[in-house]
Amino acid sequence: MPSTVVDHSPLPAHSPPPPPRGRRGNPWLTLVAVAFGLFMVGLDGSVVAIANPEIGRDLNASTADLQWVTNSYLLALAAALILGGKLGDRFGRRTYYMIGVAGFTVASVAIGLAGSIEGVIAFRAVQGLFGALLMPNTLGLLRAVFPPGKFGMAVGIWAMVSSVSTALGPIVGGLLVEHVSWESVFYINAPIGIVALVFSALVLPQSRNTTGHQRFDVPGVVLLAAGLLVVVFGVVKGETWGWSSGSTLGTLTVGVVLLLVFGWYETRVQHPLLPMRLFRSPALTIGTIITAVNFFVLLGVIFFVMLYLQNVRGFTPVEAGVRTLPLSLASVVASPLGAKLTEKFGARLSMPLGMVLQAGAAFGMLAWGVHSSYGAMWPPFVALGLGVGMVMAASSDAIVGNSPVKDAGVAGGLQATALQIGGALGTSVLVSLISSRVGSTLTGELTSAGVPAAMAGGMSEAKDAVAMGVSPVSGDMPAQLRAAVVEGSGQAFINGVHTAALVTGVLCVAGAVLAAVGVRRTPE
Repeated sequence: MPSTVVDHSPLPAHSPPPPPRGRRGNPWLTLVAVAFGLFMVGLDGSVVAIANPEIGRDLNASTADLQWVTNSYLLALAAALILGGKLGDRFGRRTYYMIGVAGFTVASVAIGLAGSIEGVIAFRAVQGLFGALLMPNTLGLLRAVFPPGKFGMAVGIWAMVSSVSTALGPIVGGLLVEHVSWESVFYINAPIGIVALVFSALVLPQSRNTTGHQRFDVPGVVLLAAGLLVVVFGVVKGETWGWSSGSTLGTLTVGVVLLLVFGWYETRVQHPLLPMRLFRSPALTIGTIITAVNFFVLLGVIFFVMLYLQNVRGFTPVEAGVRTLPLSLASVVASPLGAKLTEKFGARLSMPLGMVLQAGAAFGMLAWGVHSSYGAMWPPFVALGLGVGMVMAASSDAIVGNSPVKDAGVAGGLQATALQIGGALGTSVLVSLISSRVGSTLTGELTSAGVPAAMAGGMSEAKDAVAMGVSPVSGDMPAQLRAAVVEGSGQAFINGVHTAALVTGVLCVAGAVLAAVGVRRTPE
């Protein structure tokens, strides 16, 4: 039977770490070491989307198979992130960070060598499990070595690495797929991983929770993993099943119930996997919500922007990636700026400001059309990059900076879990919105573009392709008809983009209000 002793002690104040001895334990060398692993995971998360079409052609994979290339990784990652942070807190953050790097690297190479779509899917799941050991312990290691006065800036640089690696994925992936092979998208992790392991072995200090032997919360691990698996599965299948279908609502309900049971159980056990006392901090709680919103916006918007640039505008993956460079460059500036603003004024300023910038980016996309010039595109990219970078720095500081040092890994896992669930929701929900809007406007847009009404009605079956930005044209169509189909399909897709952008903008405004009203600056 679990103990019913509940920890009601207040959150301990931040205590500065001991001074570093030589290179091992040096805060800035620790930051460089964890940046290698973080960059590898961030890059991998966005390059796979570019490689998927080539994987499908080479391995004769169906669309459902390609979805599982992404979903198997996402499910494994989301289910194990908080566990990965807890293992690091208890048995050594350096140890589990390096195990994560090594396993992620080996799994990446195995994906390239798999030779079958089943093998790719299986090793992507393995990759996700090791990513769950790696990611939360990056922040845990930083929390353990940086004094409170410098932690905000360290988080800003951490956020910059995460944002830039994610945004660079389409460019790197496009170059590798076009000029090498889809396998090289995964092989590139090998040299990064080796460098990360060697450097980490030289500079990372060992840090762990020093409160003594504690019983490991196995029931909590099972309940949390099951709840997150079911919720994320419901999210990623919602687009296919329909968001109002019984299957989707039933799956999400089961997942939420499991998570509620987990939360109740954690208040009854003496040494919980996820201490519920952490949520007494409004900044930490709201930071977790805003982290999910932040990646809902980033990954959801990048997904449909890439469809627009490649399928509607006809750019190659590399050309599309280059055109999103303002997003990457803006995030480079915004992450340390957000950290400085958070350090000086608190997350109550920087978090809403970042959300407002993202809202501006989303509303700016309402002016896009089928033939918009690049001059209409880059301002929203800049605003989005500034907003994402600023929110990443502020929310990371709010979550990990407001947790005790002994729970730094768990807090890092909490943030990473919110990030992954938000990203999964962003991609699924926004694609679903685009698809719904395309379905309701496609026939009318085709007719307006000059397609005969009877033919336009028959093309409504192609709405799934049009929702991906692909026009339902064939080689035997007359040139004038072909142009009309392309124009009408493109306009229907843009209608969907406008709906997704509007919903995104409203969500960002709501996030800004929540952060401004709910976050209070924590006294020193």
